[in-house]
Amino acid sequence: MLTLRWSATSPYVRKVMMVAIEGGLDGRLSCRATDPWSPGTDLPADNPLGKVPVLTLEDGTVLFDSPVIVEYLATLAPAAGLLPEPGPARWAALRLQAVADGICDAAILRRLETNRPDGERSAGWVERQRKAVARALDLLEAEAAGLAVERPTVGTLAVLSALGYLDFRFGQEDWRDGRPTLAAWFAAASDRDSVRRTAPPAG
Repeated sequence: MLTLRWSATSPYVRKVMMVAIEGGLDGRLSCRATDPWSPGTDLPADNPLGKVPVLTLEDGTVLFDSPVIVEYLATLAPAAGLLPEPGPARWAALRLQAVADGICDAAILRRLETNRPDGERSAGWVERQRKAVARALDLLEAEAAGLAVERPTVGTLAVLSALGYLDFRFGQEDWRDGRPTLAAWFAAASDRDSVRRTAPPAG
């Protein structure tokens, strides 16, 4: 079995799980719930950065972080086409993943800053992250007509996870406003089994 250090609220873990499901590999994963923020966590023993996801292979090799893990999983299920062969399609998939992961990075930084005690927050930092997400969403809107629904890649799955995270953590801010093509793609692609099965907890 492959052991995945897992958190239900992490968009990076969700991306990994969607890749595993799309590749038919989820049955090979043993998921180990991990709270990266717990003072007593042993997570740094597997990943010195103290972040999830972390994948331990059957031979004991430890992989992190999510782009490395999804590439490894995609190589185990080449027929799924999650990571296209080298060439324009692969670079497009990896670029999408970079944009999506960047959205998650900025959204998480914004949330962490917002949760800091009064007097320690930087409104400028929060706004910088908000604008980064908005620019990335505008880019995705401009390219949404070319996003596939039926043939996902690591890139499109990463985008689905990122948009789902915005709904999860920033549901009061409608990212769909002014982005009808991206919103329509997200609604159609969200009907996939891999998306439904990995939805973050409600509330």
